[in-house]
Amino acid sequence: MSSERIKGKAILFVQRFWQPTSACLTCMPGSLMKITSVAHWAIALETGLGTGILVLLVTFTPARRVFNYRSGNAGVVAGLTMLGDAYSHSCHDGVRIAEVFVTGLTAGAFAWCASYALEDRARRLRGLWTRVRGKQLRS
Repeated sequence: MSSERIKGKAILFVQRFWQPTSACLTCMPGSLMKITSVAHWAIALETGLGTGILVLLVTFTPARRVFNYRSGNAGVVAGLTMLGDAYSHSCHDGVRIAEVFVTGLTAGAFAWCASYALEDRARRLRGLWTRVRGKQLRS
């Protein structure tokens, strides 16, 4: 496997790790009150790791083409996050179906927004930052 393919898979894994982890941290019941809890972080990291591994496995199949499309990518991330979240919670306090769906949909939204904002080396964010800085300098 070439170093470019390995680098691409590593980047995809990291992206698909932070999106479900962040979604799980924000969607877990009482998440703002438990944000410093080690158990809360452990479940969120387990969800992110599980989803990242599932995404990595998908990249070795013909279904990897779905990651080229913003909506397909978000849908796959949402579905795999639901699986990862159901798995990580089943070991701890039972599966809460509503929480699994909300976490998956939030991770899908994070993936969609991130693909929109970060494509082309974050061209949109850099443009926004330039406009904001430019307006501040004129004031």
